[in-house]
Amino acid sequence: MPRQSASRRRVSHRHASRRRPSRRRATRRLAADLALLALAAAFALPLAWVLLSAVDPGAGLRVRIPDGLTLDNFRAVLTPGITYTPLLNSLLLCGSGTALTVGCAALAAYPLSRFRSRLNRPFLLTILFATSLPITAIMVPVYALFVRVNLIDTLQGTVFFFAASQLPFAIWLMKNFMDSVPRELEEAAWTDGASAAQSLVRIVLPLMGPGLAVVTVFSFVMMWGNFFVPFMLLLSPDRMPASVSVNDFFGNRGMVAYGQLAAFSVLYSTPVILLYVLVARRLGGGFALGGAVKG
Repeated sequence: MPRQSASRRRVSHRHASRRRPSRRRATRRLAADLALLALAAAFALPLAWVLLSAVDPGAGLRVRIPDGLTLDNFRAVLTPGITYTPLLNSLLLCGSGTALTVGCAALAAYPLSRFRSRLNRPFLLTILFATSLPITAIMVPVYALFVRVNLIDTLQGTVFFFAASQLPFAIWLMKNFMDSVPRELEEAAWTDGASAAQSLVRIVLPLMGPGLAVVTVFSFVMMWGNFFVPFMLLLSPDRMPASVSVNDFFGNRGMVAYGQLAAFSVLYSTPVILLYVLVARRLGGGFALGGAVKG
């Protein structure tokens, strides 16, 4: 009997020791879930305010269900001076800047990925350092330079600066994606007489579709939401992008048309959402290598 009671105590002690870690894990998971829910609410509340206030005739700062639905806020902002011209300027600036960034990043990342040199690592570290430089710290000399070369208040000058500011990080991303493409495919193309430029355009870039999609979306989104650069480099109101014209909804005496601001925000976010939908398949897919490297 004493031996049986001692063995039972040992078994119960083992079961209790097993239950304690499981309870601790459950407590940690619950705390993590609550923290994630709090973060999700912090992001969801502003989005809910934008969507509800856009159709609310008496929109304010509070998140509330509107008493009645209306499209007057959209009718008020759908004018050439408020929405059409700024959105067209934004598309021209960001679309051209993204195309220039992706093209230059591909040309710069190709030799870094395919050719070995002692200067590769210092160059990449310099690029990584350039990504950490705040734009506000270099805008004063950039503004003076643009005045000297007559690029101030021009769309092409703003496009060049957009591309230059996003190029370091784009090169870093492009190089990492390009490293995943097997070099044997290019060597086979070189054997057939293809040049390095032809192998880059016909082999490397088509196989790194997800990488191109990531660089494209990242560059476009960063340019699309940039307020400070076009505000400093563009002076004419008819050349301002939508990221700057949104400031017109805030009056000098603190009066804000919240419903129109929310409606404009919905329209302003639409091109970015459409771009993500177009490249979503590429972002979710892998590199289309298949059996290309099998003998």
